[in-house]
Amino acid sequence: MSDCWIALERQIGAVTGEPFVASQRRPLGGGCINRAWRASDGKRDFFVKCNAATALPMFEAEMAGLAELAATATVRVPRPICCGVAGEQAYLVLEYLPLGRCDPAAMERLGRQLADLHGRPQPYFGWHRDNTIGAIPQPNGPLADWIAFWRERRLGFQLELAAANGHRGDLQRRGERLLARLEELFAGHRPTPALLHGDLWGGNVGCTADGEPVMFDPAVYCGDREADLAMTELFGGFSERFYAAYREVSPPDAGYPLRRTLYNLYHILNHLNLFGGGYRAQAEGMIAELLAESP
Repeated sequence: MSDCWIALERQIGAVTGEPFVASQRRPLGGGCINRAWRASDGKRDFFVKCNAATALPMFEAEMAGLAELAATATVRVPRPICCGVAGEQAYLVLEYLPLGRCDPAAMERLGRQLADLHGRPQPYFGWHRDNTIGAIPQPNGPLADWIAFWRERRLGFQLELAAANGHRGDLQRRGERLLARLEELFAGHRPTPALLHGDLWGGNVGCTADGEPVMFDPAVYCGDREADLAMTELFGGFSERFYAAYREVSPPDAGYPLRRTLYNLYHILNHLNLFGGGYRAQAEGMIAELLAESP
């Protein structure tokens, strides 16, 4: 690990134009995929993630996603600094932002900023590269048809992975029925591509000391804006002021509650593939609910 620190410190210096040697390396918790530190030389602080060298493509994609989100000048994200490999370790270096909970005014601001982000047209559904959702691959090959994208790149991919992980039987049979009936569940909803955070739950949002909202740990792609909005409701939800502010700028289309379940099924299947456990029963329940709603 010491060789990795030497390499990343040199890279930080080369990228920023100012030598950097970490006099403090404070381990940070909160993640289940990477190890993380706050590295400081007494003048500047950086957030450092490390993993096996094979994780470099994951870090490169995260860095590219953060740069693309930052370029919209809508919601703040940590500024990406550099990434690379040293020996058996891959590393990603980001701007360090001390973050805390967001107060109601900050959540209202975040709602408007997210709607602004989603309001910027994109050329297609997908992205210019694949990335990951957690530690699971997320294929982003571009498609012009959103329903085909959701069938092939999202639900279908996760169901195939679940089968490979031993989750067969009713999950697969009902999942195949759902994939065949997706058009019925959209009922005329034809979204335009929007740049999405892609993994927007409460654990990936915080606020600076002056109340500025910050999003981090993205799984960026271009898709239906409602997919981002749906995930904000999956694990506890955001505040009502957030949703009111978002709706004021860009209200969801009719039928959103049903699509919310469809979009969040992707994340529950992803959690099933990551963690197993009770997520299978939750996924099966969501599929049953969706099938009951289609003619």
